[in-house]
Amino acid sequence: MNLLENAPFNIGNEKLYEGVAGNLVAFACKLSFQLGFEGFVAFTAKTKLIKHYEESLGASNVRGQKMIIPTHSAKKLVDKYFKTK
Repeated sequence: MNLLENAPFNIGNEKLYEGVAGNLVAFACKLSFQLGFEGFVAFTAKTKLIKHYEESLGASNVRGQKMIIPTHSAKKLVDKYFKTK
C-alpha cells in the first residue's frame, strides 16, 4: 500500500466517520487474496502510528517503519469489513 491517509475532516476526536482507514486496508487485503497473495499486504508506517497499526489492524513491524499484514490478520480484517451472507 502507498499513502493511506484520512481526509483532514476525518482525523482526531471530531472525525466524521469511523473505520475509514481500516476499511481501506481490508479492501487491500481482500484484493491481495483475490490476486493469489494470501491477503499479505506491506506498507511503510508513520512512526507515531506503528503501535496503533499493530493493535487495530494486526500488523507486524518487520524493521524500522516497514510493516506487514500477515494472512491471519488480513482474514480478520476482510471478515470484519466485508461480511458475506
